Amino acid sequence: ADGDLVLYRYGLKDLVTILFYILIAIILHAVVQEYVLDKINRRLHLSKVKHSKFNESGQLVAFHLTSVIWCLYVVVTEGYISNPRNLWENYPHVYLPFQVKFFYLCQLAYWLHALPELYFQKVRKEELPRQLRCIALYLAHVAGAYLLDLTRLGLILLLLQYLAEFFFHMARLVYFTDENNEKLFNVWAVVFVVTRLFTLTLYILVIGFGLPQVETQPLDPERGNFFSFLFNNIFFRMSVLLLVCLFQASVMWRFIHLQLRRWRERWTEQSSRKRAGARQPAKLLKRDSGYHENGVVKAENGTSPRTKKLKSP
Repeated sequence: ADGDLVLYRYGLKDLVTILFYILIAIILHAVVQEYVLDKINRRLHLSKVKHSKFNESGQLVAFHLTSVIWCLYVVVTEGYISNPRNLWENYPHVYLPFQVKFFYLCQLAYWLHALPELYFQKVRKEELPRQLRCIALYLAHVAGAYLLDLTRLGLILLLLQYLAEFFFHMARLVYFTDENNEKLFNVWAVVFVVTRLFTLTLYILVIGFGLPQVETQPLDPERGNFFSFLFNNIFFRMSVLLLVCLFQASVMWRFIHLQLRRWRERWTEQSSRKRAGARQPAKLLKRDSGYHENGVVKAENGTSPRTKKLKSP
């Protein structure tokens, strides 16, 4: 009421909050599974492999959609989109608004809850390495942005990543219901490329040009100044940008390889269909009006057609 703004820092008490919201995430996961996904699975009669992938994509669609809406609301209300200079001004961003801190704690809780869910969902051993790698990458990104005081940049990057992932898992759900419908995969491909370009541009803008303009501050753990002096070191800055570019290049290479494989499979399927259609016998030509009776062609009135003889003049 008096206009005071309360800001927050991170600390050991965050672990208790994260533990509480891990339990909340497990409950919400079970609710979505039982009341939404299981009912759809009973109607589709999917195989075991598709059943597992359908459940995974269904849970992630709900999570990514919620996170995109929530993250977009945070970055708009905090002014991170209208004024991009806020992404690096006054770094390090030690003190956080409540909604920013709460968003990061909920993100950490969700990805930590995904570890016991691998056991509850009885994920196959073949799928475990992929899912563990995905969870580890998200935890490293969210925790790194939270602990290194790069929360503003992390919010924008999460928004772009979750937007692309939402379209991908939505396309998988549509594909499981109708295998001939792959239009959403094309939409996901466009969104994926656009978000990768924005992600790389943001890294170069913030780390390459924004953070070096910040005043150099000495190492001060009490105030949260751990890495501010490193971004003024050109060797450290270029090393970070090189790692980012290499990682984005590897992601794009995997994406291009996936798209080429999809097009090759589609072209093979279409060519096989054409060859199968060419082998079918040609359809019989439609005869003149009339019908057959005992091997004799009858006219429509039941009389056999006869040629008229011309009378001589």
